[in-house]
Amino acid sequence: MQPHGSLERNVRWRLVAPLTVLLLLSSLDRVNISFAALGMNQALGLTPSQYGFGAGVLFVGFLLGQYPSVMLLQRIGMRRWISSCAVLWALAAAGTTLVHSPLQFYALRILLGVAEGGLAPGIVLYLSQFTTEADRARTFGIPMIAIPLSVALGSPLSGGLMSMVAPIHLAPWRWLLIAEAVPALLLGIAARGYFPDHATEARWLSAQDVEFLQLQAAAQLRGRTRNDWSVLREPLVWLASLVWFCLLCGSYGIIFWLPQMVKALTGHSPLAIGWINALPWLAAAIGTYVNAVHSDRTAERFWHVAAPALLAAAAAVAAWQLDGGPAGLAALVALGLGLGAAQGAFWSIPTRLLTRSSLAVAAVMINLVGSAGGLVMPHLIGYGIELGGGPGSASLLIAAALAAAAVLTLLIRARGAHA
Repeated sequence: MQPHGSLERNVRWRLVAPLTVLLLLSSLDRVNISFAALGMNQALGLTPSQYGFGAGVLFVGFLLGQYPSVMLLQRIGMRRWISSCAVLWALAAAGTTLVHSPLQFYALRILLGVAEGGLAPGIVLYLSQFTTEADRARTFGIPMIAIPLSVALGSPLSGGLMSMVAPIHLAPWRWLLIAEAVPALLLGIAARGYFPDHATEARWLSAQDVEFLQLQAAAQLRGRTRNDWSVLREPLVWLASLVWFCLLCGSYGIIFWLPQMVKALTGHSPLAIGWINALPWLAAAIGTYVNAVHSDRTAERFWHVAAPALLAAAAAVAAWQLDGGPAGLAALVALGLGLGAAQGAFWSIPTRLLTRSSLAVAAVMINLVGSAGGLVMPHLIGYGIELGGGPGSASLLIAAALAAAAVLTLLIRARGAHA
């Protein structure tokens, strides 16, 4: 049995697009601290390593929240789950404006991480019941655009908010965090009545599409338990987890430190830094989508992750060597392009090689290990700067992580897991 021709289009517009917006807002509320830091670090007396720890400690909450959040999704359904997550993370992001010490800053970042913890693996699990095998790279690749797009769009927005006179006499960095939390709060409330929990509740699906998706899910679940814990014995899961860890090390190393690096090199205003910071992430968003589409068209998965990861590693080294001029900016754009392309194609590997019953556990584990990259890399870069390494230490750490992602991806391929 084949799905109706409109299935992929309907899923893309009715589910993937709004989930991408929610992921964009989640990422914005997570990473706007990199612009808030232009004023916050001095106000709170944060050293580079303290800021790096605070930026990354969010992922402690992220790690703690992932599995309980996905299990809650399976129990209460998508609409109530996503609404609860979005409202809680919006309140935590806005609440960061109330901090007056490093410890308070750390605590709010952990709470924000808990609220966002199950979002990415939950969306992978949720969309897997609505997508066909042939369309998976695009289905999972489009939401991955949210992270680079949130930085590309959010950088000039955050720079502008930091440059304006804030209402009610707030410090600019506090005003920034409040203003960018409001959209997530509003859309989180709206989500409760929007998302279908199952294909049978999606009125925009034809009866033929619903039957196809049910048969596909039954075939994947045949002979399996609901949550297959035995999948954790599979080397694939751990190799994929390490690939995602390395990719996120590169991503969050850039996200949390690039605005401060640009300021140190150029001395520009927050608004100018915002426009400069947007360019690599605009390239990342383009790379994410284009590479995912090409991966689907060719049905090749592994080189679509490994090759762009190697490109990004080389570009990170080049950006360090070329300093802050136009050539260095071009290298940063190439870095963003390669990083986005690798991330956009990544989830087509585990979702292709795992059944739906094992995917629930595997997606959580991959995200647990991967999210640790957001905890480790910002802190390492902060220490590197304090030890006198400057931008060079950040570039080399990021390049090493991305090169390792490429090698690990090819190791998965070498084990005979051919797409």
